[in-house]
Amino acid sequence: MWHRLGRFILQYRIALLLLLLALTGLMGYHASKVQLSYDFARAIPIDNPKYRDYQEFKRKFGEDGNLLVIGIQTAHFFDQHIFNSYTQLQRELKKVNGVVDILGVPGSVRLVKDTATEKLKAESIFPAREMTQAEIDSAKDIFYSLPFYKGLLYNPETDAWMLGVRIDKTLMASKARIGIVNKIDELAAAFGKKHGLEIYMSGLPHIRTELSQKIEKEMRFFLAASLLLSAIILLLFFRSISATLLSLGVVILGVIWSLGTVEWMGYRISLLIALIPPLVVVIGIPNCIYFLNKFHVSWNETGDKKKSLVAMVDKMGIVTLFCNVAAAIGFAVFALTKSQVLKEFGQVAGLNIIALFFISLILIPTVLSFLAPPKSRHTKYLENPQLNRWLDRLERWSLNHRKLIYAVTVLILAVSFTGIYKLKTVGYIVDDLPKTDKIYTDLRFFEKNFKGVMPLEIIVSDTAHKRGIVRYNNLIKVDSLSQFLAGIPDIARPLCLTEGLKFVNQAFNDGDSNYYSMPSEFALPALAQYLSMKADSGKKQNSISGLVSSFIDSTKQQARISISMADVGSNRLPRIIDSVQKRADELFPKNTYTVLLTGTSVTFLEGSKFIINGLKESIAWAFLLIAICMLYLFRSFRILLCSLIPNVIPLIITAGVMGWVGIPVKPSTVLVFSVALGIAIDVTIRFLVNYKQALPEHGNNLQAAVIETIHHTGISIIYTSAVLTAGFIIFCFSGFGGTQALGWLTSLTLVTATFTNLVLLPAILISIGGKSKK
Repeated sequence: MWHRLGRFILQYRIALLLLLLALTGLMGYHASKVQLSYDFARAIPIDNPKYRDYQEFKRKFGEDGNLLVIGIQTAHFFDQHIFNSYTQLQRELKKVNGVVDILGVPGSVRLVKDTATEKLKAESIFPAREMTQAEIDSAKDIFYSLPFYKGLLYNPETDAWMLGVRIDKTLMASKARIGIVNKIDELAAAFGKKHGLEIYMSGLPHIRTELSQKIEKEMRFFLAASLLLSAIILLLFFRSISATLLSLGVVILGVIWSLGTVEWMGYRISLLIALIPPLVVVIGIPNCIYFLNKFHVSWNETGDKKKSLVAMVDKMGIVTLFCNVAAAIGFAVFALTKSQVLKEFGQVAGLNIIALFFISLILIPTVLSFLAPPKSRHTKYLENPQLNRWLDRLERWSLNHRKLIYAVTVLILAVSFTGIYKLKTVGYIVDDLPKTDKIYTDLRFFEKNFKGVMPLEIIVSDTAHKRGIVRYNNLIKVDSLSQFLAGIPDIARPLCLTEGLKFVNQAFNDGDSNYYSMPSEFALPALAQYLSMKADSGKKQNSISGLVSSFIDSTKQQARISISMADVGSNRLPRIIDSVQKRADELFPKNTYTVLLTGTSVTFLEGSKFIINGLKESIAWAFLLIAICMLYLFRSFRILLCSLIPNVIPLIITAGVMGWVGIPVKPSTVLVFSVALGIAIDVTIRFLVNYKQALPEHGNNLQAAVIETIHHTGISIIYTSAVLTAGFIIFCFSGFGGTQALGWLTSLTLVTATFTNLVLLPAILISIGGKSKK
């Protein structure tokens, strides 16, 4: 079959080449329209209850992750030159297209009684003009008398000040967000530079924007670096510019197809999908090495280019196909998970690794048929004396020192299993960033001074009574839950309707801060007339009015408690949520009330669970599907067992290393195992196919077949492994911890797999096969 296919490709080479180029042009058109993903919570399937709850919350109360915060730290905040400049910054931020609201000290208001209208009237504490130092000092005393702002806009213990910028929620998932955030960054940076103050910026809009820009830059860098590194290795390997350019042509077409597939399937480039183009380069180069290596071997044997090309397809077609199928399985199994972001990654990667095989199968023999035959210097690598000496050593170890090999293997496995028991599972919203990254350090500033910026939302519903949530006993319960939340170390003082009532109660009692508390049940009716804080007709709501009105729905049956908290990680977050849920259930019995915890923090936790569980399942699926492929290819349970052992051991070693060096199990590290398995099994397929072909040629003499296989495949396996390892090491230069882990952990697995396949696998084949024939 493969022999006939080789002849067919050569006979119709021009038509096949034109067809390939036409399809590449179509994919290139789609690739030109591909866009970055600006979504943050796609790890959860859309039919998940937590996801539906979150979408329902956003429908009623708006986006919880659209607040960008700007922080400074200074004891001279109310000095005239700094405060007036800070006020000007707030005015300029309001003019930025896409900014809908600003919550900061210069825009703070107080409530005063209007005896004429019998209502509370909002007045600005700081006039919207240039102020003298005396005016600032006078207004400052009023501001400090309002406990509502303490912990929200400033921390008196650390002299930290925060400005909240709310961005139009309709722009949060669009490219326009980048321009908005960059403009805010620019204005804040200019203020900091003018006064010699360090500017701290955080909040989900800022974090998402910075991450998306990093993803775009890294994708371009890794793609260029992988192409350059591959070109250097190929040039050193084949000593041929034409072979190098041909191989680069294969992977460049593969990159175009991968980006085109992303857009064609309606997806966008996420952190995971951004890895696919450089991965296509890394995985595609071994295809070229396998084909070109066989072509050169056949050329040396026959001296006939056409026969050599047909032999290349005949002998290496099946090997390369199953290598690509195995690698594709390692990625495609992610499509079987329930996580949307993993589904997209698995589908795109799996399809394009298979596409790489067909690109290689058509392009390589077609182009080689038009090129001049290889010169002697192009095939000189086949007689590499140094590598051949190493292969001689591997041969002696496999034949004469099998017991030592097994003993060392068992010892390494024992150490690895000890490390596996040390593994811990933990993840953070921004833990893939290095601890020195500006995003990370700024987030820690807000956690230290304001207890964090990660949103957690609680919705309390009383649907049994009309306007039930504003009944006094329910308001007291809401306040009790709010006070409980405020006592948790990693949670900032919550914002809710009762905080607004306390603000009103203080105003009703002539601004006395001692009355910043829940009014009594008897006082509440008297305050009811003052709760109408809508602006006069034609005027916009002030910040406090909009803030308070966002904590109760139109039917007055649902109250919202909005929380900002630290990025505590996937271990502590469930404990915090459980304790909050327990306290809420005590206050609000389930037979009458419904209490819902949602927000970005909850969806992150649920997403982490889905990704980690999905990745664990994907490893099992990868083993099963690859085992089926190996069984179909070799039709032997003995060979199947031999093929899996040298590939399971590297995964165990990698997991053990993670445990010993303290790398936790999280979405970015669990990803390594099924990917590495799918790629590492290629070496095994290459070795065992050659072994199976050599066995009858040596009268079923196992030792002779193993010796020939070591020498016949060893050099190409070593070179291929070197290319793959070097390609993955590039990812170690990423700014994301997960991508770094993918780089060095996969490289470690591939290096280990090369040794187990060239040392352990031959020893197992000989041991299982019994004594060889003499």
